[in-house]
Amino acid sequence: MKNILVLGAGLVSRPGVHYLLNQEYFRVTVASRTVHKAEALVKGYENGNAISLNVNNTTKLTELIKSSDIVISLLPWIHHVKVAEYCLAHNTHMATTSYVSKEMKAFDSEAKTKGLLFLNEIGVDPGIDHMSAMKIIDQVHDDGGKILHFYSFCGGLPAPEDNDNPFGYKFSWSPKGVVLASRNSSQYLENGTKITIEGKNLFANPRLEEVDGLGIFEVYPNRDSLPYKHLYGLNDALTVMRGTYRNIGWCETLKAIVDLGLVDETPNVKLKGIIFQQMLAESVGASASDNIRAETAKKLNIEITSPILDRLEWLGLFSDKSVTNHDNRLDILSDLLQEKLFYKKGEKDMILLQHKFTIETKKKMKELITSTLIDYGIPNGDSSMARTVSLPLAIGVKLILTGKITLTGVQIPIMKKIYDPVLNELENMGIKMVEKISLKNSD
Repeated sequence: MKNILVLGAGLVSRPGVHYLLNQEYFRVTVASRTVHKAEALVKGYENGNAISLNVNNTTKLTELIKSSDIVISLLPWIHHVKVAEYCLAHNTHMATTSYVSKEMKAFDSEAKTKGLLFLNEIGVDPGIDHMSAMKIIDQVHDDGGKILHFYSFCGGLPAPEDNDNPFGYKFSWSPKGVVLASRNSSQYLENGTKITIEGKNLFANPRLEEVDGLGIFEVYPNRDSLPYKHLYGLNDALTVMRGTYRNIGWCETLKAIVDLGLVDETPNVKLKGIIFQQMLAESVGASASDNIRAETAKKLNIEITSPILDRLEWLGLFSDKSVTNHDNRLDILSDLLQEKLFYKKGEKDMILLQHKFTIETKKKMKELITSTLIDYGIPNGDSSMARTVSLPLAIGVKLILTGKITLTGVQIPIMKKIYDPVLNELENMGIKMVEKISLKNSD
């Protein structure tokens, strides 16, 4: 019997936990600060166990890791390094869906020495994006071709029939995490030129991309794409860009929110007990007696009739409603977003992932390959976000514990021995990339 420790019982955990509970010879312990969530996940399974755990309780955390064959960390990424240290100390494998940090990468040598695998970035983005891209990249190279341009865009959005608010977005995970991502700078390579965008300008110039059957979306760049030229072996590529899909209007509205200082985490005692209109007035340098919409338009250098202001008004930023009990604008904004942009009972989310490759074949022909995943949540069941994040992770864990993956060190799923079995099993669950190839006349 293999012992699996799952740290965290949040929104995306259920499909992956249930997948592992349904495997033979696996015992799954779910440890969470809110034990009732863990209990709900393992209810009805004899091989499941729920435990209350505060991750800062080092003694209890260490005991749990020591008795486990692998630890799945679904905790916020800031806790992964601590968990990894204990896994090294007690010879326990580890898996996460998070990006590999410099601190995590530093464990590579010791993990290899101890024969341990710390498998990271095995969710959807990062995760399915890596695996599905590498499957095509390796095939093109095996056939003697070159990849000249590579674009990879992904987004979690409401299903079209449930896209019913002015933002074109609903939260399937932490609003604060989404908003914090708005402060990331980004870099990518396009047509041989390195392009760098400061965090404050992340939403300034989104590109428009059409997806067959779904329409046109905005795309803004996702973090630093430059390392993927090396990681993916794109030695001939003139373009390497990863980006995020959003519905039309999101980028200009988030740019306004950033410009208004509403993602500021600086403590401000003046925010206690005020209403949203007062908070916005302070942000734009106006008084409570002013026309706050007009002053906001002036601050943003937009027309007073702008749909950006309509969205801010719909959100409640011009209202006389009291702000929530926080001392900074970011947390207040996150609470408001959570209150307004949520999935109602029976609504579905959608994961949209698409790669575009311009390739030069061995015969010097130019081709365009598109590889697309469109996956929908289950009404009154698991969201697409939960399925596409936690199922690749759970499949990876099964492959490690059954000896199908024997790699060691700190790894991400870009090797055939990982991506082939994971993608095959996901396809059996209906999570499948669809590929199309067409001739391309020019770059």
